[in-house]
Amino acid sequence: MTRPKACPFVTRSFVVPVFLALAIAAVLCGLLHAQTGKTISIRMLDGKTGLPIVPSNFVVRFDHLDTTHNESLRLGDDGTGQVSVPAGATFLSVQGTYDRSMEIYIDCDAGMEKDTRALHWYPISDILTSGVNAPNECFKGKYEDNARAAAKPGEFIFYVRKPNLRESQTD
Repeated sequence: MTRPKACPFVTRSFVVPVFLALAIAAVLCGLLHAQTGKTISIRMLDGKTGLPIVPSNFVVRFDHLDTTHNESLRLGDDGTGQVSVPAGATFLSVQGTYDRSMEIYIDCDAGMEKDTRALHWYPISDILTSGVNAPNECFKGKYEDNARAAAKPGEFIFYVRKPNLRESQTD
């Protein structure tokens, strides 16, 4: 029985560099993929005092859809959230919950509107480039200047208040 001859083009000196090149390419592709993920930092502040509030959770929505995207949310002990933005997403809306339930704070960007539960949407490109500080319409007058914080690039800051008795009974 004769042994088939090995391919003259495949030698040990050829296989090792090709294998190394493929391994390096795989690692670089993984690093590139990891760098394309965009993350937004979320802070929730009291609309009256401007102090940080630690929510039970955030309700995060993208692109005017009612579907929540909390699977990519990491909530820190200080109440700051980190959310990974899905590819192709252009708008963001965030609400905060309290009392370890799905009771939702009133967002102060809708504080003076008839429907205080209306969602407001913010461009993700603005949040990533310069940061967004949502309007605080909950408290006017002497409390208006208390609640002002500067947003950094990649940061979304919004103001909330708990629903009053009338608002909590209409749900």
